[in-house]
Amino acid sequence: MKKILTIVLAIVGILSIAFLAMIISAGDDAVKAGDASSSVNSIMYIGYIILGLTLAFVVIFSLKNILTNPDTLKSTLRSLGLFALLAVICYFGLAKGVETPLKDGGTLSEGGSKLLGAGLYLFYFLIVIAGLSMLFYGVKKMIK
Repeated sequence: MKKILTIVLAIVGILSIAFLAMIISAGDDAVKAGDASSSVNSIMYIGYIILGLTLAFVVIFSLKNILTNPDTLKSTLRSLGLFALLAVICYFGLAKGVETPLKDGGTLSEGGSKLLGAGLYLFYFLIVIAGLSMLFYGVKKMIK
């Protein structure tokens, strides 16, 4: 598996260097004018493919690790459950939906406003939880 991955990375690297050389040879003026759009698009597609492959490998190997280790599965499910509980509390308990006029003349619906508010409350809670846990474990480590 490692040999295959190394070969694929080498091929992608060579293709990227070739496309970069094409973009550089076209010059800045051609890129700004849009004449080099085919070479720029090609390198963007390679970037999208690499991003997709990376995400796929991360998801596949993470799920494989979680499903093969019962302790990790239990911990993951507990964390997801607590996250969902916090999201429900933020949505139903804290967020208030108010129809809001927007600058472009549109209107943000009551449901959209409530969802946005819940997302912000959830974000704030997660920041506080992360900060407190770093502080707690930092102090705990200093005491040892």
